[in-house]
Parts: sequence; C-alpha cells; structure tokens
Amino acid sequence: MPAVLIRGQSVAARCCAHLLNAAGFDIAMDAVERPKLPAILVGEPTQQLMTDVFGQRHLFDGLPRIEKRVVAWGGEAVTVPHRAVVVSEEVLAGKLGLGGKANDPPAWTVYASRPLPESCEDRTFGARLATAHAATLRGNAAALWIESVSAGWLFLLSAGGRAGWLLSVGGAADSLLGESGLIAPFIDGLGDPAGTFPAHPRMASPLCGRGWLSCGTAALSFDPICGDGTGYAIREGILAAAVIRAADRGEDEAALRSHYRNRILAAFQRHLELCRAYYRTGGSGPWWQGQLEALEEGVRWCRSALAGEVFRYRLKGFELERAG
Repeated sequence: MPAVLIRGQSVAARCCAHLLNAAGFDIAMDAVERPKLPAILVGEPTQQLMTDVFGQRHLFDGLPRIEKRVVAWGGEAVTVPHRAVVVSEEVLAGKLGLGGKANDPPAWTVYASRPLPESCEDRTFGARLATAHAATLRGNAAALWIESVSAGWLFLLSAGGRAGWLLSVGGAADSLLGESGLIAPFIDGLGDPAGTFPAHPRMASPLCGRGWLSCGTAALSFDPICGDGTGYAIREGILAAAVIRAADRGEDEAALRSHYRNRILAAFQRHLELCRAYYRTGGSGPWWQGQLEALEEGVRWCRSALAGEVFRYRLKGFELERAG
C-alpha cells in the first residue's frame, strides 16, 4: 500500500487516517499547530457517524449533555428538544488517536490544516468574526440559547453545572448583550476572550490537485449558526479516504479528484443556502443585509461552478463505487 501524509491532527484528519490505516495504508500525521475551539456541539447524528467510523461505542460517555434549544431569532423565543454533547476540540481529537510515521515518501498528501499549496486561494462570503468567552451561568440548565439582535447574534451553551460558553458574532459580547432579552439574564459573568475566529463561510480553491486533497477546516470554514461543522469535517475525512482507496484500486485519479471537488462544493452550497435562510430572518438592519448579500453571491458562485458537472461515483459505506 502507498504511504499517505496527513497534515494536521483535527477530527477530519484523524477520521481520514483511521480509515486509511484500517485499509492497510502506511500513514504519517504531521502536527500543525493552530488554535483549537474551546467547545463544540456534537449532535446525535454526528455522534452515530463517529461511532460507526471509529468503532468506539463509549466515545461520548461522561461528556456534558444538552437537552433543549431555546431560540429567539427575529421574534419570540421558541423551545425545542435538542440532543447533543459538549466537548472541546482538543479533548475530542485526543479520544480519536493518532497515526504513525510512514517509512516511504507519500504518494498522497491530505491537508487537514493550513498552509495549503501555493496554488490555493480563499473564496470568502461575508466578513464577520466570532468571539468565544467562558461564561458563568445563573442556574445549570442543560441547554443552548440562540438570539439575534440588531448587529449580530449570540450563542450560549451550557457545559455542565454553571459553566458555559458564549459566542458573539458580529460585535463585541458586551455590546450585543446590551440588546439581549433572552441570553443576558442567564449570564452571571464572562471571562476574558478565549479566541476570535472568522464566522463567515470560506472555501479553498482549488480543493485538490494531483496527489493531494484538502480536508476539514483547511478546505472549508462554516458559519457556526448551522452547528454541524464537526459532522461536515467527518464526512470530508470519509470522502478523502475513499478517494485515495479508489485510486489505489486503479480508478482514474483525475475523475476521482473531480468527484471530490464537486461533492465538497455541493455541500458548501447547501451550507450557504441554509445560512441564507437564517440571515433572511434574523434581522433587517444594515449588518444583516450585508451578510445576506454576501451569502447570495456565494450561492450564485457555487451554482456556476457546479453547472453541467456530473457525479460519477457514490459512497457505499466507506468505499466509492461507480454510479450508474
């Protein structure tokens, strides 16, 4: 089996490494330091997917759980059931294990962390930042709260007991909380900012090339409003591993790369369309209108990039097979 170098140690990287290692490939993982998210929300479908990939039935045991979601998005607050766990990116990645060190020069490189090859550039749609703060909550409800205000939105997540995390998007936490009717009453105190990161959708272009694939956050960055970034990353890791296995079986590499690019691009378009629905209803002021226009541009760009493309393969389990 050929050697594969995986740059990064993210969830997507470990998923790809695990599947390729199970198929007999010689795997090396190159640690690339980057800021890690202090808390991520993993819903039940993503939990099941990760259990299927890694075969660890107890992967999420003992983690803080969310039981409901309370949303005030352009109107009155609505409460709905929501089943998920809360975990830091570092803890989750550590549960998934590492690959070894390859003995031969790699036939493939998977970029799961940046930097990417020099030929790549970013396509960005929007210009909004998110800032995370550790929060002390009033009470210990196992819930998450989402609220839109005039110049952005807030996301508050309980993380066990009175501990929580506040994400402010579009403005400083203090400023947005000053407009908050739903979330502000649940906060007893905020810590210093734990990190600031882009919250607008971003995609690398190109996504792949001869002998290399981008994957996870190196390929795509999602708006956290949709809450399934981990699920997307796992699916990208599955697809990347499937492409490399199919190429090793003798499938045409150029056709496989085209399929990979189109599938990732189609997923990105669906994400932009879902974001567009949220940003249409969150508010009507200049900030919301500007973000909505950027998302509309992104949807148009994706449609143009996918026009006339045909999906020649499909996933069956963790393997690619020819479609039709």
